[in-house]
Amino acid sequence: MPDKTKAILLMAATALIWSSGGLAIKLVQWNPMAITGVRSALAAATLCVLFRGRLTFGFNRVQWGAALGYAGLLVTNVAATKLTTSANAILLAYTAPVYVALLAPWLLGERTRRSDWAFIAVTVGGMALFFLDRLSATGLWGNIIAVGTGISYAIFTLCMRSQKDASPVESVVLGHVLTALAGLPFLFGSLPSGEGWLGLLYLGILQQGVSMALYVWAIKRLGALEAILIMMLEPIFNPVLVAVGYGELPGPWAVVGGVTVIGAVTLRGALGAIRRPTFLSPGR
Repeated sequence: MPDKTKAILLMAATALIWSSGGLAIKLVQWNPMAITGVRSALAAATLCVLFRGRLTFGFNRVQWGAALGYAGLLVTNVAATKLTTSANAILLAYTAPVYVALLAPWLLGERTRRSDWAFIAVTVGGMALFFLDRLSATGLWGNIIAVGTGISYAIFTLCMRSQKDASPVESVVLGHVLTALAGLPFLFGSLPSGEGWLGLLYLGILQQGVSMALYVWAIKRLGALEAILIMMLEPIFNPVLVAVGYGELPGPWAVVGGVTVIGAVTLRGALGAIRRPTFLSPGR
């Protein structure tokens, strides 16, 4: 099989593995911070084994910024998935390009084009639709935290872009270590069931660890446009898997908002990939 075909299949597999995170998190009955801490500890160990001898930690300001952004993404994504619908959690996270477009001129000196402002307006409008559904107090806080996931995702992306020869692996490993440390205080008390531990092993080793190795191999052999379009499988299949496996359905306004956000992000990503290379997230 040609490397290009293999890369397409592995990238699609990566997107589907990442999309399963929402369902797995829903099924593990435990404190959200404990879940994300254990998942990250397992993921960091897995990545260190898979990339042994190839990790180079500079521990500079930008690498720390990327690691903190990634840790924030991991923590808020798990918390939001527990507090609101999985669809809301993943789709609101995909508003990250809005914050990148707003901050890039000041932090990276990258000009925001007139078309970017139109994209920002459409995406913010789509984001507002999520809050039109009837939400419980918990669901409302889950949506707000999910907005924080998008902001963390943007910080991670901006820090990665500012590194000349950026490799996502070191920052991701460091981010997982920080997340594992943040989850330590929440590990004491009631423990998950046997099924819960199986879910945690899946989340840490496969969903966050092995999938990252697949991503790193595939991204080097695909064009930016191909990779962007394939990775859009994640926010599409995440709520579908949760609906089938957990019985959770997003509200009607959230569906409309999700279509708006995903459509805007896909269009902007495709146009941006045609103009210049685009950095892609290493997943949640």
